[in-house]
Amino acid sequence: MIRKFRASLALQPIATAIFANSPFKEGKPNGFLSLRSHIWTDTDNNRSGMLPFVFDDTFGFEQYVDYALDVPMYFVYRNKTYIDCTGMSFRDFMAGKLPQVPGELPTLNDWENHLTTIFPEVRLKRYMEMRGADGGPWRRLCALPAFWVGLLYDDESLQSIIDMTSDWTKEEREMLRRKVPVTGLKTPFRDGYVRDLAEDVLQLAKNGLERRGYKEVGFLREVDEVVRTGVTPAEKLLN
Repeated sequence: MIRKFRASLALQPIATAIFANSPFKEGKPNGFLSLRSHIWTDTDNNRSGMLPFVFDDTFGFEQYVDYALDVPMYFVYRNKTYIDCTGMSFRDFMAGKLPQVPGELPTLNDWENHLTTIFPEVRLKRYMEMRGADGGPWRRLCALPAFWVGLLYDDESLQSIIDMTSDWTKEEREMLRRKVPVTGLKTPFRDGYVRDLAEDVLQLAKNGLERRGYKEVGFLREVDEVVRTGVTPAEKLLN
């Protein structure tokens, strides 16, 4: 879990760049290649973002739970009614000290509801929800899970991603998150560009799918041209 979480968080901006597809607002160019991704950089940072603690040596399930407990609550659902608990603490709820439902202790369903109000770039449920990519046509939608499966479900590719990203700093990861929605694959990174990273990452995804042996590499054809040319779906729409 830890390696997959770290790899997927580090690579969310790469996925954002490859699949960038929201350059319009009300029918006009909005100045971004992925407006959707940009919006999340300024949407309640208490419950969104790149989760730097995931890269700490001590990270595990307990640290994610601690993070989730400290995310301010939105609501408690009782008798088909949403009770406003904005800004309240789930820790207080666990101690029976939530003012809106005094003396009540949370149920597992309350906890599951609370987890749905957390929106980091990778959200941990009973699976890992990747939140970096825009939507698109059917073939690109099929490319997205193939991309992540090739990277995360093949141990060799996964370890290659860990090795590639292990020395990226918190500041570099945050820089990519903020700049990629504007400049996509043309975003500078160290001595190259995000496109260079995308080429390496896409090849690792292909290698991982090949080793799985289920003939899934074809699903990545839709993004081959994007990475080869450095032209995102958003830029195609704009041109």
